[in-house]
Amino acid sequence: MAASRLEDAAPLYARAADAGHVQARVQQARLWLFGMLGPADPAAAIEELRLAESAGDAGAGCLLASIALGGIALTRDGSIDARLRAAVEARHAPALLAAAIHFGRKSDPGDQALCLRMLGDAANAGHATAAALLAERLANGEGTAADPVAAAALRGQLAAHGIPPLPACSALPPFEAPAPPRQLAFAAETRPMPRSMLSTRPAIAVIEGLLSRDECRLLMASAQPYLRASRTVDPATGRPAAMPLRTSSDASFDPVAEDFALRCVQWRIARAAGAELVDAERLIVLRYEPGQEYRPHRDYLPSATIARDRSQAGNRARTICVYLNDVEDGGETVFPVAGVEIAPRAGTAVVFDNLLADGTPDPESLHAGNPVRRGVKWLATLWLRQRRYRDF
Repeated sequence: MAASRLEDAAPLYARAADAGHVQARVQQARLWLFGMLGPADPAAAIEELRLAESAGDAGAGCLLASIALGGIALTRDGSIDARLRAAVEARHAPALLAAAIHFGRKSDPGDQALCLRMLGDAANAGHATAAALLAERLANGEGTAADPVAAAALRGQLAAHGIPPLPACSALPPFEAPAPPRQLAFAAETRPMPRSMLSTRPAIAVIEGLLSRDECRLLMASAQPYLRASRTVDPATGRPAAMPLRTSSDASFDPVAEDFALRCVQWRIARAAGAELVDAERLIVLRYEPGQEYRPHRDYLPSATIARDRSQAGNRARTICVYLNDVEDGGETVFPVAGVEIAPRAGTAVVFDNLLADGTPDPESLHAGNPVRRGVKWLATLWLRQRRYRDF
């Protein structure tokens, strides 16, 4: 695997799995799930993961729960809660992080206490992202009394590994669906969220309190190590290229590296836009420093790009952008034709259509990201195709 000789690794994993090595079975399932050996085969991967789960592997159960969020390869039902609960009880660090973020969205003091405890357990297990989220909660007194000494100690440990502190994030309290306190209940999160319509052509809406502070920080912390200069689709060639149109940095989340927490946030974002997770391209997280901007552009794709990238999914029907931090000045999202301007606010989402009702591109969907004048702007963007884009 380290030498990228996947064809040689696969039969060895199969032999080890047949001999009873559970982790080999999980790795074999991942090869099939993510299409590392050819076309993705979620059904074969699920069969292997179920065998690993029955042998007591908590990570296999957590991955099955993650697959079920897509609602295609597995049914999205109560098994998600059951599998995540089992992984939490097994002290599986990614499950602890996901459960912590889930409880952190709820205002009940017991839920907040669970969030902090699980972030601490995941951090003690070596999960750097959980440690980063815990440091921010301790520094700001979120769900507990502020503890600047403990926060500084955690930040110091993270800095020693090259992980910088996260930007300030004072998101509004997230929209809270009715759910029993101190219980995992992801099904409750499928309820529609209130939105404010700002325009009908193009259709533009704002959703306040979509993401919690923990979720905003999760996306920033996960993207930070992978940021690179942004590129834009060249309309002449249909290929990504560095262009002065867009001067930000960004990171794209490879599905291979996504855990349950990242999948769950993307699922929440897609559902808020009235779509399914399987309709979404890879999530993009962008960072704009002072002076950086995204000049007026449209999100729908040229035919050459569609032809090369899952043409059966069609064009980008809708875009949803979520602001992840507080911007000191600038960075507004502007729709010149509609006369709409939206100031960034952490946790708030902007949803807009790129196509007309007949599926043709809408030129009035022109939009831009104003230059950041002071501070830094972080933004998550999910482009939603007309039809299914992902394998699961």
